[in-house]
Amino acid sequence: MAKTIQIQPVTRIEGHARVVIQLNDAGEVSDTKVHVMALRGFEKFCHGRPVEEMPRIVNRICGICPWNHHLASAKAADAVFGVTLPPTAVKLRRLAQHLAWIPDKLLNFYFLAAPDFVIGPTADPSVRNVVGIIQAAPDLAKKVVMLRQKGSMLLEDWLGKVIHPVAAAVGGFSTPLSAAYRDRIVAETKEQLEFALFTIKFAKENVFPKYLDAVKTLGVFDSGFLGTVTNDGTWDIYDGKLRMMKIDGSYEDFAYEQYSDHIAEAVEGWSYVKMPYAKKWGDGFSLDDAAPKGIYRANCLARINVCDRMPTPLAQKELEEFRAAFGRPAQLTLLYHWARLIELVANCEMALQLAQDPDILSKDVRADVTVKAGRGVGCVEAPRGTLIHDYTGDAQGFITDVNLIVGSTHNQAPINISVKKAAKAVIKGGVVDQGVLNLVEMAIRAYDP
Repeated sequence: MAKTIQIQPVTRIEGHARVVIQLNDAGEVSDTKVHVMALRGFEKFCHGRPVEEMPRIVNRICGICPWNHHLASAKAADAVFGVTLPPTAVKLRRLAQHLAWIPDKLLNFYFLAAPDFVIGPTADPSVRNVVGIIQAAPDLAKKVVMLRQKGSMLLEDWLGKVIHPVAAAVGGFSTPLSAAYRDRIVAETKEQLEFALFTIKFAKENVFPKYLDAVKTLGVFDSGFLGTVTNDGTWDIYDGKLRMMKIDGSYEDFAYEQYSDHIAEAVEGWSYVKMPYAKKWGDGFSLDDAAPKGIYRANCLARINVCDRMPTPLAQKELEEFRAAFGRPAQLTLLYHWARLIELVANCEMALQLAQDPDILSKDVRADVTVKAGRGVGCVEAPRGTLIHDYTGDAQGFITDVNLIVGSTHNQAPINISVKKAAKAVIKGGVVDQGVLNLVEMAIRAYDP
């Protein structure tokens, strides 16, 4: 008989969701939905706030990636007042962002994704978790915990907070970097880079080959992609332009301020999360898994698809190997895990380059700001996708309008499609167990929502 199956909560993601799977009389999947029922309200309760307070408010949107909200907000506030930052202020913001990404990548791969690949996707749930990872590889687990802790403390000791940061200020950065602390960043980032190279080598030799069949089949569908690139098409996470790539690899670049010309947001009655889609493709929005419309994806796989090259030599080498195996654009959903490790290498290299830049020690880190009415769009890449903050302020410097498109939001529609694809592939004849349901969850974890 027809029945409903619920996965609640979805485990090992950086948020909250449940999956509802509908089976027909034959025990086949007729429909699935991923419900996100957390109403945050930031766009409304920021009205009337001083523009300069926004970077200290919106970093509460996410405790996992507060630095990205902090920096996108600071960029939007800069643009509202029309201020140009000193070059060192931009470099310090970039350095903080790259340093914040490193422990985030380690968290996802080792704590959230690895249990499926190291312990096994259908293993008993009591061991298919981070505790199981610690038991299976205690020395490696200790190394990961130590490096994540050091990475977080590197930011906290420098800037006072690793969560809910206050380092970026309108017009620049709150404090210069000392030579002594720069030396600590260099030393510890070299250690992080060495471990990043170990991690991607370990994954390529021991994880991805073992589960290549799952990679090729689970939650797979063709979509477009969105990410940030520099003017010459190089991967970037702090500044540049947006690139929207179609399924065939063709693309259009546009400035942050033009995002509303290219991206629209659909609303479905069964979720509080809006679902962005490609507005200029002209075919509207549809979650039909057989013929989706307007669907693009963001996050790490999207970024390495849309870019022409990586900005650093070791990451570029990894990108070339990845593209030789999977082409461009790569569409396999579980390749998000591989792309995430390429970005881990890139962030370590970029942080090291910035820390060794002689200009990073300049004391000129903040420009004068004159309050005036205006609109500003601040955009950075968050680990989970392109992050857009759009503010309008009045002549007294108070917020009159806010629009936010958060990184995970771009992938809400793709997650629903991938989950339906995965459920249809693994649920047959109404046979469902914990291992089968975990395979469905794996299609969500790939996006790290």
